[in-house]
Amino acid sequence: MRIPYVANPPELTSPEHAAIVQRIQERRAPRPLQSLDLALLHSPPVADGWNTFLGAVRTKTSIPADLRELAISRVAVCNRAWYEWKHHAPLAVAAGVSQQGMEAVKVEERLEGDVKEGSDLSEKQWAVLVYADEMTRDVHVKEATFERLKGLFTDQEITEITATVACYNMVSRFLVALDVGERNGTGPEEASAH
Repeated sequence: MRIPYVANPPELTSPEHAAIVQRIQERRAPRPLQSLDLALLHSPPVADGWNTFLGAVRTKTSIPADLRELAISRVAVCNRAWYEWKHHAPLAVAAGVSQQGMEAVKVEERLEGDVKEGSDLSEKQWAVLVYADEMTRDVHVKEATFERLKGLFTDQEITEITATVACYNMVSRFLVALDVGERNGTGPEEASAH
């Protein structure tokens, strides 16, 4: 980490600060505060807004867990955010994505077109990966990619997939810039081993 983490437990400077820490702890429960939380808590208002936004993206959207975690995992690969990969790739597997599917997710080459043969991914899963890839690498999404998404998902689902990819691009940029979790330069296999 390029700056020190705040103390754990955090030193509480006001009732507002204590309330922010409590909200973050409640969202994380039963797990303890994470390295990301201990970095963000240098700015309690930012940590509070982050917690609310991430909580909504992670737990209040209509998109299935496999699609959400695939999108997040793909962003992690594109941005080389291995701390993010370490936390979300196992959640994708727990949501039903096969190891073969995860192998297709973690390739660093650009994804495009139809479902990659042998990837063991559905058309919806592949469409989300390609969309996440283009949003992350190029920001601009090809019309063909977006049309494929429109043919598979409702407007609400597209909004939520887009918000998830955008949100986790924010997360990965924070993680990588500050080297939260000390994972820069490790890669997906090494990140999984820590």
